[in-house]
Amino acid sequence: MPIYKNVTLFYENLVKQAETHLSQVCPVMAQLIDKHGPCTLAGREFSPFATLATSIIGQQLSMKAADTIERRVLALVTGEFTAQAVAALAPEKLRAAGLSQAKVGYIQELASRASDGRLNLEALPEMDDESVIATLVELPGIGRWTAEMFLIFGLARPDVLSPGDAGLQRAVRQLFGEDATLQQIGTRWCPFCSVACWYLWRSLDG
Repeated sequence: MPIYKNVTLFYENLVKQAETHLSQVCPVMAQLIDKHGPCTLAGREFSPFATLATSIIGQQLSMKAADTIERRVLALVTGEFTAQAVAALAPEKLRAAGLSQAKVGYIQELASRASDGRLNLEALPEMDDESVIATLVELPGIGRWTAEMFLIFGLARPDVLSPGDAGLQRAVRQLFGEDATLQQIGTRWCPFCSVACWYLWRSLDG
């Protein structure tokens, strides 16, 4: 995993530090870590366009539906899933894969901007979290939640909390009580909120 100036990325030892910290400050996290094992966020390949495109695909869909449509879209591309390859696809093919008309437009605009340089995806790792979010939400179809998912899964930032994520909200209520909120509980997880979120998502998988 490359290290960029002014940002901290996941790496194996950092995830171990995160698990130790979370176990010490939060008994519920300690139980989740023991149940679900090591966090797998470390070592993910940096693929900014693919991460953003699949985040758009998954918006407002169940995980199962999102996975199905994502596989269909990926199958449309021969070779690497790049902005240039997606920009060359006919909108009808993306619609046939199961994307809504709006999402077709969002993904094609993302591909177009990334292809012609209006959006410099390779510059994003050098930015701090809020600057990344500010850059991404200028794109149609990308709001703060999608930008936060990109920070976690695309840029591997270790301390991202996504209070607008419905799954995280549900997990917190299940694990900490109906009156608990992600913002309230999450303060104890800093500076490893991304890892804590990963365990909350795993808790919803059973």
